[in-house]
Amino acid sequence: MQKFFSNKKLIALMIALLVSLGLVAGSTYVSNNRNTPPFIQRIANDVVGIGGRIVALPGDLARNGLDDVHNLMNTFQENQHLKQQLDSLAQTKVQVQTLKRENQQLKQQLKLNGTLTDYSQISAAVILRSPSDWRNIVVINQGSAAGVKKGMPVMAGSGLVGRIVEVNRTNSKVEMLSTANKSSDRVAAAVETSEDKEVNGIITGYDEKSGDLVLGELSSEHTIKKGDKVVTSGLGGMTPKGLLIGEVASVKKDDYGLANNVYLSPAANLNDVTVVTVISRTIKGD
Repeated sequence: MQKFFSNKKLIALMIALLVSLGLVAGSTYVSNNRNTPPFIQRIANDVVGIGGRIVALPGDLARNGLDDVHNLMNTFQENQHLKQQLDSLAQTKVQVQTLKRENQQLKQQLKLNGTLTDYSQISAAVILRSPSDWRNIVVINQGSAAGVKKGMPVMAGSGLVGRIVEVNRTNSKVEMLSTANKSSDRVAAAVETSEDKEVNGIITGYDEKSGDLVLGELSSEHTIKKGDKVVTSGLGGMTPKGLLIGEVASVKKDDYGLANNVYLSPAANLNDVTVVTVISRTIKGD
């Protein structure tokens, strides 16, 4: 039965082709015969045109389908190319921001180094800072081979950030002013008041919420005001006098309501330290 229908379709196709050829021949004859009315010629031409479109339809559909696939592939490739350009642009922006930030820090460091003419200086870069221990320790790429010694102060930007606590030949560990280590050797500091007085104290802690350092154990009752500069006092250890630590942000009573605790904003950004200067108390020329 299936074979019969298949043969039937073939016979119908052959008949359609014969009719089309007959109509073409008839149209040719009509066009050459001036006595034939134009109306009959137009009908014959229309029938031939419809038949031609029917025969050409499968080919047109296939060609249009291929064109659509080609256009779709071009659109996909163009989309991928645009995505790559966007990714490249985003990476470039990140690199520019990083270089800009490092450039600013280097400029600050050069400006700082220009003011420390009375002391030996060792420039270094931070090579390690653990996210889980960021408050306590950073590792720099200079050690005993460059003249670094334990206890030397370390500055970044325009202020003190910590002191050397461990020295190896090619690297050293810096304990930050923000350390949570209660047994660390605290930095002696002095508040330069508006009355040209110095109030000595010790950096005793760090307020993680506000980002302020805490100056306690103050030695006098002189009035301390917001904006007063806080510098190293030079008492004890290897830290020279007069290195900037920060400025007073607020003054509060301790838990017992007796002594004052001074909260100071660090001059250096303790959260973002990449380039540092190690300071030797040995005066140049000695």
